[in-house]
Amino acid sequence: MNRTLIYQIKENENNLRIEQFLRKQGYSRQNLTDLKKMPESILVNGQWFHLNQRVYTGDTLVVHIQEIHSSQKIPPVYMPLSIVYEDEDILVVNKPAKMPVHPSLNNYRNSLANALAWYYKEQNKPFIFRCTNRLDRDTSGLTVIAKHMLSSNLLSSMAQSHEIRREYLAIVRGHVAPSEGTIQAPLARKGISIVERMVDFEHGERAVTHYKTVQERTLNEKDTHSLIRLQLETGRTHQIRVHMKYLGFPLIGDYLYNPDMEYIKRQALHSWRLTFAHPITKDPMSFTAPLPQDMAVLFPDF
Repeated sequence: MNRTLIYQIKENENNLRIEQFLRKQGYSRQNLTDLKKMPESILVNGQWFHLNQRVYTGDTLVVHIQEIHSSQKIPPVYMPLSIVYEDEDILVVNKPAKMPVHPSLNNYRNSLANALAWYYKEQNKPFIFRCTNRLDRDTSGLTVIAKHMLSSNLLSSMAQSHEIRREYLAIVRGHVAPSEGTIQAPLARKGISIVERMVDFEHGERAVTHYKTVQERTLNEKDTHSLIRLQLETGRTHQIRVHMKYLGFPLIGDYLYNPDMEYIKRQALHSWRLTFAHPITKDPMSFTAPLPQDMAVLFPDF
C-alpha cells in the first residue's frame, strides 16, 4: 500500500530532527525503522533527507509509505463484503455473523482477512491485514481496518487509550433490572480453557461495560425479550457475553454461555456503532450498521 503524507513545518517545530517531528505526529519507532528501509521515503522541499536531518519553519516534509509485500499466510478468497467506508488510510466493514476475523486452523479460507485479501488482489494492491477492533466469529457488525503501518499504529494507540467508542446491541431474555447501569467485574480465563472466560475478582483483569435497555418485546404471548445497548470501556475477550451473564441476563443464542437457541442460532450481539477521530485527518467519524436480519426479526421496530 502506497500512501503519501505532506506536512508543513510550523514555527514551534523549527529545528527538529525529522525523526523527532514524526514521533510527535504519532509515528512509532517501528514505523521509523520501516521508513528507513523504503527508498526515498523522506523528502524535504523536494530533496531526499535522512531521519536525523533537521527541518525548519516553512519546510515541506513529504513522507512516502511504500508497502509492497502482502500477508503471506492469508489466501485471497472471494466472499461478499459490506464496505461501509473506505479512504487511503482506513476501511470500515460491516462483518456478517459466522465469519471469523482472522484465519485459523479450522477457518483458513473463510475469514474477513481472506475476503479483504481478494478485494485488494483484484485491485493489484498489496495487502497486510491490520484489524483494530476484533469481533468474535458469531458477532456481527462494524470493524475498522488500517490500510498502512501509520494508520494501524495510530488506531491501536487510540484503542488502548479508549478514544474509539464502540457500541453494541444485544438481545437477552427477560425484563432487565435495573434497566441501565454499569457492570464492573474483572475477567479471567475459566480454568484451563483457552476460550471461555469468567468473572474473577481475585485474578481477573479490569473490565467495564455500560448498558441500557432500548426496547422490550413479548414473543409468542409469553416470552419477554430485551434489546440492550452496550458501550465498552475496556475490551476484554467475551466481555459483553460474560458481563451480561453475570448480571443474570445472558445473550440468547450463545452456545458457550447460554445455549438458548429458540429464536437465534448464534449469540445475539451486533457491533452497532463506531465513533472515533480519523487517525490521519483527525476529522470526527461515526458509523452505524443496522441490525442483521436474524436479530431484526425479533425487534423489527428498532
